[in-house]
Amino acid sequence: MADQDDDRGLYAISVVAQLLGTGQQNIRLYERRGLLTPVRTSGGTRQYSESDLAVLRRIGELLDEGLNLAGVAKVLELELDNARLRRQLERARFRNPQRPGGA
Repeated sequence: MADQDDDRGLYAISVVAQLLGTGQQNIRLYERRGLLTPVRTSGGTRQYSESDLAVLRRIGELLDEGLNLAGVAKVLELELDNARLRRQLERARFRNPQRPGGA
């Protein structure tokens, strides 16, 4: 349930820009580059979720570290892949717990 709440669009782009201390044009650029995809209202207005804010914060961190947008995109992709693989590993461990004694 918490994951669904994190993905619910709550914030307009102007609010997000103010919260993160960045410009609306930067946020639109990140969207055009495929770094995030906010939900849209029926009228086409962007609505950003808590998950989107986390992605935007991560983008800012990576840019501050000197990456360009192509590098940021690759890091975000790899981080998502890593998280997906970790979930798969945890599910596999849950289904097949190790038995004591190595047998």
